[in-house]
Amino acid sequence: MPRTARRQSGTKIYHVMMRGNNKQDIFHDEEDYYKMIQLFKYCIEKSGIEIYAYCLMSNHFHLLLKEGNEPLGITFRRLGSKYVYWHNTKYNRVGHLFQDRFKSEAVEDDSYFLTVLRYIHQNPIKAGIVKFAREYPYSSYTNYFFDKSWINKEKALSMITLKQFENYHNMHEQVVCLDVFETPRKGANEKEAEEIFFVITGCKTPQEFELIDKGLKQEYIQKMRSQGLTIRQIAELTGETFYKIQKQKSIKEPSP
Repeated sequence: MPRTARRQSGTKIYHVMMRGNNKQDIFHDEEDYYKMIQLFKYCIEKSGIEIYAYCLMSNHFHLLLKEGNEPLGITFRRLGSKYVYWHNTKYNRVGHLFQDRFKSEAVEDDSYFLTVLRYIHQNPIKAGIVKFAREYPYSSYTNYFFDKSWINKEKALSMITLKQFENYHNMHEQVVCLDVFETPRKGANEKEAEEIFFVITGCKTPQEFELIDKGLKQEYIQKMRSQGLTIRQIAELTGETFYKIQKQKSIKEPSP
């Protein structure tokens, strides 16, 4: 089966993650982090994207954004190529810096929007770097408290007040969203996962899976999990969000 197409978001809002090749660091010092932030601002102007949240970790980064006037693939090729050229020149290196293409998931409703927003800002907490989101300098959390900011704050703050935003980020819910640890640890590789998806569901694309009855979807997802597919693989193949897949009580991550 060919590589499955990305699920298109009806809201044009996506949670995106890019990481370093072979899990290598892509940010080594403060200048590196701020260079990427400058490139985010460049993409806002060039591509017309809206950024609601970001977090830069040493070997990967997360974005919650709305697609602009061009496909996300073009936006991220531009972003990646500019950063890689700058990074390789600075560190006198050659070759790939990022692993494969960027990962993404559609964000279709307000509830999941807020879940992803918090999930992104809490990355440094879960990594044990800081105790509170406000302490981390390379995320958009503190942007929400500026009078003027290049981050689009209006969407989140149309749903909750700034005080609720702060309280919400002090809550810790065990939710799996798109992240680096969702790379399969063992079991089916990408091609095998696609074959399992086809055999169990009879579908070749997320769009075909979307037409299936809700009860059958849950049954098929459980069967895919029993075959060793990870939440990330199932999300990419079916177009379902990480959150919806994880909320099925009978589904658990296989032991490492």
